[in-house]
Amino acid sequence: MKYLVHISRFIVGVLFIISGLIKLNDPTGFSFKLEEYFSEGVLNMPALVSYALAIALFVVIFEVVLGVALLIGFKPKWTIWSLLLMIVFFTFLTFYSAYFNKVTDCGCFGDALKLTPWQSFYKDLALLVFILILFFGQKYIQPLFKPMVGALTVFVSYSLCLFMGYWVLNHLPLKDFRAYKIGTNIQKGMEFPEGAPRSVYEMNFVYKVNGKEQNFGEKDLMSLPEGAEFVRREDKLISQGYVPPIHDFTIELDGQDFTEEMLNEPKVILLISYDLKKAKADGLAKLEDFSKKAQAKGYKVLGMTASPIEDIAKFRKENGITFDYYFCDATTLKTIERANPSIVVLHKGTIVDKKHWNDIEDVKL
Repeated sequence: MKYLVHISRFIVGVLFIISGLIKLNDPTGFSFKLEEYFSEGVLNMPALVSYALAIALFVVIFEVVLGVALLIGFKPKWTIWSLLLMIVFFTFLTFYSAYFNKVTDCGCFGDALKLTPWQSFYKDLALLVFILILFFGQKYIQPLFKPMVGALTVFVSYSLCLFMGYWVLNHLPLKDFRAYKIGTNIQKGMEFPEGAPRSVYEMNFVYKVNGKEQNFGEKDLMSLPEGAEFVRREDKLISQGYVPPIHDFTIELDGQDFTEEMLNEPKVILLISYDLKKAKADGLAKLEDFSKKAQAKGYKVLGMTASPIEDIAKFRKENGITFDYYFCDATTLKTIERANPSIVVLHKGTIVDKKHWNDIEDVKL
């Protein structure tokens, strides 16, 4: 039992530290994942959505601190109880999400390692077993340092995590694991390799017949009851095929698609704000002057947002904005860049620079 406890202690401690640091590298991305969990479709706690970033920071820092505390044996009873409560909650959450297919990626390891809902659940289940071993074998967990040194180690870990969180929120993730990292060619990221498996869907058509909704398969459409009224189509995924790393990127304006045209331009700057109402006012105030400087150097400057037309018009009028805002899906824009607003520089579809609005003066033009 003693050796089993030591092995479990090492595995749990290291995994919690790695998982926490990966998410701390990109707390905004983890907060987007928490928003999915807080939505009405999962936990049904929409009131927590506005606190998602604060909760994300607390959770990831707590993860790292617990991992450090376990490895050095600091306050083992408190540490193990905290680990147990946390893993029980997340095991329930990942099971609920997997069983009801609510969230397709748990975000356990950020964008560094994608896990399916069931993989996330099995990972948490394995961790639960290791933590239960620690729970019943607490007497074998001895501190590595004296209490004062242990407390100082935990405090230093906590302080470094706070600094890291502050830095990445005011700049960019230290390591970019996303599909839109610097050096990525967007066109190539959207390519579908020859011979790659395609996703298979089963189409179900809902019609209203005599006032009641009925389901019909694709083969039934030629023999629908008289007077059947179409309601909606529902597609059920039978088998997942290849999904390109970049699959929802568009540049649209007034119903026209400019994606291919802009991705072939040698000098393009995207000023990204997935939601203009949620964008930082200090950052938005810098965009017009920056756009004029960029245009003077031959760049095409495009605003990118998922905000409705009326919000765009109001924002441009109030802030004297002269560049156009093009439409792109909000989730895609959140994936491209975490800051709101942020700056992305393209050369014929290849991302050559990305900056937080705090670092707009450092953009390479």
